[in-house]
Amino acid sequence: MKDLFSFLPVPFDLIAYCVAAGVICISFIAAMASIFVWLERKVSGRIQDRLGPTRLGFWGLPQMIADAVKLLTKEDFAPDVADKFLFKLAPYLAFCASFIAFVSLPFGNGIVGHELNVAAFFILAVLSSEVFGVILAGYASGSKWSLFGGIREAAQVVSYEVPRSMCVLIPVIVAGTLNLNTIGKQQTGFFWEWNLFHDPFTFVAFFIFFIVATASCKRAPFDLAEAESELVAGFHTEYSGLRWSIFFMAEYASMFAVSGAASLLFLGGWHSGLAPFELSEQWGWVGHGLNVVVFVSKTSLLVIVMMWIRWSLPRLRIDQVMMTCLKYFLPISCVLLLGVCVWELFVPNSIETGWRFLSAFVCAALVFGLIFRLLTAPLTMPRGELPGAWKGVATPLMNSKA
Repeated sequence: MKDLFSFLPVPFDLIAYCVAAGVICISFIAAMASIFVWLERKVSGRIQDRLGPTRLGFWGLPQMIADAVKLLTKEDFAPDVADKFLFKLAPYLAFCASFIAFVSLPFGNGIVGHELNVAAFFILAVLSSEVFGVILAGYASGSKWSLFGGIREAAQVVSYEVPRSMCVLIPVIVAGTLNLNTIGKQQTGFFWEWNLFHDPFTFVAFFIFFIVATASCKRAPFDLAEAESELVAGFHTEYSGLRWSIFFMAEYASMFAVSGAASLLFLGGWHSGLAPFELSEQWGWVGHGLNVVVFVSKTSLLVIVMMWIRWSLPRLRIDQVMMTCLKYFLPISCVLLLGVCVWELFVPNSIETGWRFLSAFVCAALVFGLIFRLLTAPLTMPRGELPGAWKGVATPLMNSKA
């Protein structure tokens, strides 16, 4: 077999390895996108005081298969006025940008496609290139609504890239490296060792990063590129079937990638925060498996928060989106970057340790209080009297048969 491919400039083993890795990664992204589509329907249903998919099988899970079959069998066409080549190229360009980010995203200690010393910079760079697919789709569709959506996305991404990159620099300065695998290892131990609790500046930087990352994924209230109530469907108005689904696979993949980056930079990565040692070094393959489960759980929880935000807040106007970035997020991120530099240079370790324990204790108390509130609210308050923000979380407890 190797002799048949001897004319190739690279070894056949390397080709087979790359193809296998690509198939595994694409399959993971496709499965993840299907699950998140089902989950978003459930989350939106709870927030709107309904159940979401329930008719098909167990909790409506086969609905994912029905959606896939529907999208694969729908007619795939391009408008007569569209640039056919660019129109067909755009969704694949957007998907490749999201897909490549997974190459350097560690799911555990050493569990990474290709470890890069500049992984944090690499992920930001490739995720930013997704906007080219959106702009190309808007331009090639031959529709003014699509073009407006593409130009909006260009302005939004260019603006929000600056505070997002500055927020990434803050934990990078703390860690002294751009290697995400190394940053994850440095947070080994209990949860107060996470970069989130390193100092007040990294604490605030996590929330700023999460907000601007939500904007970079075109998620509401920053979904100006789609804006169904204004632009029909924005940049993907003329798309249908498989090509339409590829855009949303790219969106959900980007959500998972930026949430994974947030987990690695601020939330301890694959560490549960409940053990003082690295699980993979103590328990071997069992520890590696637990690391992957913890990382995927943390990342999925952040994705669910993105969904929660989408179905809780109204869409902003384009001027409000730009003003929020330029007047608030950009100055705040500059202050945070300067503050963490000063903290690293002048604040003694004793004050840093005290801050870690204090902030971690307060956050743990708030989390346990939130859980207690969610568990007891359905028992002490009629369903119709739950506040809207709580109703979306508490309703599942009151409808256990759903």
